[in-house]
Amino acid sequence: MPMRMEVQNISELSSQRVSISDDQEIAGNSDLEQSKYEEIREWIEKQAQKGSGSNKALEEGNGTEITNQKDYVLPKPPAKPKLRPHKLERAFSLDEKSWQRRFKTSQGSLTDLHESGSSSGSLQEAAVTGDRPALGSDLNHEHPSSGQNHFALESSLLTASRIDMTSASKKVKPSSKSKPRLAHVKPSQPLPQLEFNVTSRALRTSNKIDPDYMDYKQRQILRHSSSLSDTRLLGTVCDHCSNDSLRSTYSLLTPIRSKDVRNRSYLEGSLLASGALLGAEELDRYFPDRRMGIFIATWNMQGRKELPESLDDFLLPPDDDFAQDIYIIGIQEGSPDRREWEVRLQETLGPHYVLLHSSAHGVLYLSIFIRRDLIWFCSDVESSTVTTRIVSQIKTKGALAVSLTFFGTSFLFITSHFTSGDGKVNERIQDYKKIVEGLALPRSVPDTNPFRSDPLDVTTRFDEVFWFGDFNFRLNKDRNGVNSILQHNLVKDMSQLLQYDQLIKVMNGGSIFKGFQEATIEFLPTYKFDIGCDQYDTTSKQRTPSYTDRIVYKSRQKGDIKVLKYASCPLVKTSDHRPVFGLFEVRIRPGRDNIPLAAGLFDRELYLLGIKRRISRELQKRQVIKNQKSSAVCAIS
Repeated sequence: MPMRMEVQNISELSSQRVSISDDQEIAGNSDLEQSKYEEIREWIEKQAQKGSGSNKALEEGNGTEITNQKDYVLPKPPAKPKLRPHKLERAFSLDEKSWQRRFKTSQGSLTDLHESGSSSGSLQEAAVTGDRPALGSDLNHEHPSSGQNHFALESSLLTASRIDMTSASKKVKPSSKSKPRLAHVKPSQPLPQLEFNVTSRALRTSNKIDPDYMDYKQRQILRHSSSLSDTRLLGTVCDHCSNDSLRSTYSLLTPIRSKDVRNRSYLEGSLLASGALLGAEELDRYFPDRRMGIFIATWNMQGRKELPESLDDFLLPPDDDFAQDIYIIGIQEGSPDRREWEVRLQETLGPHYVLLHSSAHGVLYLSIFIRRDLIWFCSDVESSTVTTRIVSQIKTKGALAVSLTFFGTSFLFITSHFTSGDGKVNERIQDYKKIVEGLALPRSVPDTNPFRSDPLDVTTRFDEVFWFGDFNFRLNKDRNGVNSILQHNLVKDMSQLLQYDQLIKVMNGGSIFKGFQEATIEFLPTYKFDIGCDQYDTTSKQRTPSYTDRIVYKSRQKGDIKVLKYASCPLVKTSDHRPVFGLFEVRIRPGRDNIPLAAGLFDRELYLLGIKRRISRELQKRQVIKNQKSSAVCAIS
């Protein structure tokens, strides 16, 4: 009877050991530990069977008791590390608890055995085979109160180390269910550093900055606030903060101190005044290189009511990557429906631009569109007109001028229509003289340099002057001679035609456009075409092709105006003239706050109407594409 009790105790002990091994298997969640404890369980069962067989033999033989139990001592599985009560009993704050939940979630994703082939395997392997003391010390140093997480991480590292030692000694093959582990990949070369400039390609790509704000310069003084958007840029870019740039809490705008708000005056100031609205600081903020882009266009519409289907090729040439800051469009013999023409301009330029000013003198139209975030730096817009043909009831010949000051640079834009006729050169010269003497500008806006102004020449009272329109100067050559030159398939060299140009001849003689310049002409004559085609005049009059539509410019300071492009738009064929446009880069200087400002005023009604037109046009395009996709008829073009 005592022998049976001992055997029962041994079986109970073995069952307890087996349950312990099962508990260890469940706690470990590792296939390697499972294979290890299966071998231990098999060995225990064999020893139990041997013990029960020997006891049975002794009981049947002589009935003696077994007193030596050293043969039945079982090996103990690895024990868990001792708990640290002083850390487990510690109370955690709300921030620590939220950090623990995030840590557990990330740790669970690293040890998920159901995921195969993911990148978390390489992270898990790196965590196990890396520098374990450094990891533990860093974790304890950064979060001294997170005892449970530290204990869990330490336990997992110890268990993983025992598994690695056991697999290395016994060469236990992993089961088929084990997840393949990826090796820790390190970059072959150091990653490139991000540029500090906000316009760098890396920051623009990661933060998706609007390309329209490429000319903004990042300021050194940045606002610290946790309530700002997470998509703002970091104030300083360093080696370790490239990942944090996606969650930045900084603003690109310069913070304003309460002291400056109390003392700042927006009505008075000087060139060197700190914080002036039109001063150097504000100018450098929007134009770091102090240069802005200006689009100048002139077009004789021949008084036709029909407008082109699209003005994109005219205002937004396809070979230009960026739009300009200001658009100036001068029209001669404009469409009878002037409002419709302005709506079409707003529809083409889109919501980034607003109509700052629009003037008309008979059939002469002049429209100024400006980027809406630059409207605050413009002075009041002033206009003046001159009529050169008094007898005519409809003002078709004359000039329309508009002036304004942007920061500290004054501008004068003149569109004009001179007397027509092949041989009327003197009449056109008289028109020019009458215009420069008759335009009464500026009025209330002060002259930026009155010592260099001439009361008999309006073009001397402004820093930058652009004069464009239908000047009606022709080529001093017959039609057959011009046709023979055009048959040579001229590409960009128009010198064979320009040697007969009347305007170039009188400008070189100094009798007209004194001090003005014109960019090199590399396009075909813009007058006179048959409507809707590229053929020059085929009527009985056989008018000679000529460069009647021109753009000239002048500046007080040499080098202030740089020509980027000077071309015509041959795709617009609704008139006998082809539109001519120029892209210019103009130097801007800081100004004073003692000028009357436009105060952000623009044609809001036109803006809303143009945007609605643009949206409806896009919806119609989408509907057409949708109908084409759903149609069962295949159209071959």
